[in-house]
Amino acid sequence: MANGDRLPMEVMARRDDWQAGISLFARQITVGNGSAIAEPLLFKTPENEAMCVEPFMKIDIQTAQQFMDELWQCGLRPTEGTGSAGSFAAQEKHLQDMRTITFKKLNIDI
Repeated sequence: MANGDRLPMEVMARRDDWQAGISLFARQITVGNGSAIAEPLLFKTPENEAMCVEPFMKIDIQTAQQFMDELWQCGLRPTEGTGSAGSFAAQEKHLQDMRTITFKKLNIDI
């Protein structure tokens, strides 16, 4: 790494006291220059409601994964029906269907 090279952005999530919410932090280190930290997000009213809006931030896949891992550490999980929870529910339904078919085939009352 040479002076001026930027390292990948780092994101940190921490659960607030009394479960009031999640605080998000971000920094990016530049070799030889130290770190730059993200400041509070600023919202503004667009001049034209029909205008194309740019994303407020773009992150690479590794940073996105780090962010998800941080939220996981804070106790957040995907909503049921998506992700691994949805896959597990589908497997459970499939197994129940297979039990029903097997028991009917073997003339076993359930």
